[in-house]
Order: sequence, then structure tokens, then C-alpha cells
Amino acid sequence: MHTDPQKQPTPRGTQADGVENGKIYLVKYASLLRATYQIKLLAYNAKENGMQLVLVVRRVCRFHPALVALIKANPDTILRAHAD
Repeated sequence: MHTDPQKQPTPRGTQADGVENGKIYLVKYASLLRATYQIKLLAYNAKENGMQLVLVVRRVCRFHPALVALIKANPDTILRAHAD
């Protein structure tokens, strides 16, 4: 298989678990949550559209330092909510 080095990468998209009342909800059942491409892209979309990204996680879920930094950089855009 031959790939063309001049070809631009195909942009990827992501899907939230729900959108309601100006909030984008992303539900994660993990013990450690990282600043993934999905979270970064949803945060960008939320900020561009004047919405908030709500990360719904368990109370025991820890956030990776990169995700903490992303939240500190966007405190009005990214929120944490507990599912339990």
C-alpha cells in the first residue's frame, strides 16, 4: 500500500453522550481520566459555541495532570460532575 505524503490528514470527529441546555455531557467510567483527543475536541466545540463541557465521572476518578491543566486553562468551559 502506497500513501501520498502530500495528502492532508483526514479530520476526525467525536460524539458526546448528550447535549442539553447549553451543556455537552461526556460520561466516563474510569479510575483515571486523561486529556484525550475526545475531551479536547469537545472542549473546543463547547467553547466555540458558548457551551460547557460536563465530565460526568465517579467520585473515585482521578484526573491526569494534563487534564487538570486543560481544566485550569478553561475553567468556565469544562466542569466535573459526579455520577454517584
